[in-house]
Amino acid sequence: MQEGAADPGLYDFSRYRDRPKIVWPGGKTVAVWVAPNLEYYEIDPPANPLRKSWTRPHPDVVGYSHRDHSNRVSHWRMAEAMSRHGFPGSVSLSVALCQHHPEVVEDGAKRGWEFFSHGIYNTRYTYGMDEAQERAIIEDSIATVQAATGQRIRGWLAPALTHTPRTLDLIAEYGLDYTCDLYHDDQVQPVKVKSGRLASIPYSLEVNDHYGFFVYNMSPRDYADTLIRQFDRLAAEGERSGTVMCIPLHAYLIGQPHRIGPFERVLEHIAADGRAWIARAGEIVDAWRAQTGDAA
Repeated sequence: MQEGAADPGLYDFSRYRDRPKIVWPGGKTVAVWVAPNLEYYEIDPPANPLRKSWTRPHPDVVGYSHRDHSNRVSHWRMAEAMSRHGFPGSVSLSVALCQHHPEVVEDGAKRGWEFFSHGIYNTRYTYGMDEAQERAIIEDSIATVQAATGQRIRGWLAPALTHTPRTLDLIAEYGLDYTCDLYHDDQVQPVKVKSGRLASIPYSLEVNDHYGFFVYNMSPRDYADTLIRQFDRLAAEGERSGTVMCIPLHAYLIGQPHRIGPFERVLEHIAADGRAWIARAGEIVDAWRAQTGDAA
């Protein structure tokens, strides 16, 4: 084996068909959580030597203004559709949004949404940070969200999915108890950390609207059909042991006028099916811990 190619040891191997049975509240077979990414992108961010913030030269007026549609218009369209069908949000939050556009954060809090950190800005990356810098981001996230919403964050999704080798250990040390940064499973799973405890809750790249529209070039109807097929399969497999479906969203994509209709039909399908436990991320982790002996 080549040096450096060893298993990083983040979690143990666990064969899907040999696991203990998980039953979600009410006998539901699949826990469904919706993860709106409420983000702030700087028009001319500081340069990171390891990754460009924008594909165009800075300032990227096009990229910035496209994403600003979320906070001006499409957040409200997306949030209203979710509320109509009984779906709370578990928010992947660019914490700086609390200062830039507090109205958006306040709206989510009034709807009973849960908040976790997606870093400070989605245009500032963890790559190359030392430990003190990374600790400062975590501490800022905890304090800022607490002040803005009254909630202490429980989860983490790294800004722009960027990490250091110490990220998971640090968030566990600070008392956060779930990460969305591992895409390795369709059930909640334990993560190995130096201190404390940490669970990996299924987040999704495959049915993330960013991948659906930017990477896979799906039409709104294709994306909606993908979500329904994802749900139906996980609900069926959850008869054996409860599964988790995450729907990660970006309002400037899913909240566009030509996309919101097919997406709302997905919410109608899941809500009417009868097999879904529609929940927040923290509730899903708590229910899993209660059944697996991982409870505090």
